[in-house]
Amino acid sequence: MTTPISLLSLSTREAVADALYRGVLGLDTNDLAMWKSAWLEHDSSMDLYGRIMQGDELIENLFKSIGPLETTHTISNIRVNVKEGEDTAGMTASAVAQHYRPGEGVNPDTKGFLTGGLYFIDLVKDKSDGLWKMRKWTLKLVWVEGDASIVGR
Repeated sequence: MTTPISLLSLSTREAVADALYRGVLGLDTNDLAMWKSAWLEHDSSMDLYGRIMQGDELIENLFKSIGPLETTHTISNIRVNVKEGEDTAGMTASAVAQHYRPGEGVNPDTKGFLTGGLYFIDLVKDKSDGLWKMRKWTLKLVWVEGDASIVGR
């Protein structure tokens, strides 16, 4: 199944939110091109539980460990702060993410790792392709349940 990176006819607010959607879809489908389309090529970072990752670390330490898992990241309560015509934006969202080891997600007896958290994201409109991209993504975990070793914690 092929999913396009760039969608047509999005409003500015929808296009800002689409950066987050591309990022989590890239993780959930282990699609590196989709994942990379969500981030500024340079000057990007993620604060994951107080651990700061930048640039290529996002691929090496996050994408390569979460992408191969069987995951779903469900996003809600999105609030976008953007002024029409500007090239920077901020966004907050709530998320629930389920994680299973490869091949175990559909087994009802397997252990998973479930997280609930808040996302705080700074974004920039990339002049090279016109897509909104994440510059900084801060994840504040609110609760966890299950086997954290699934995600290497």
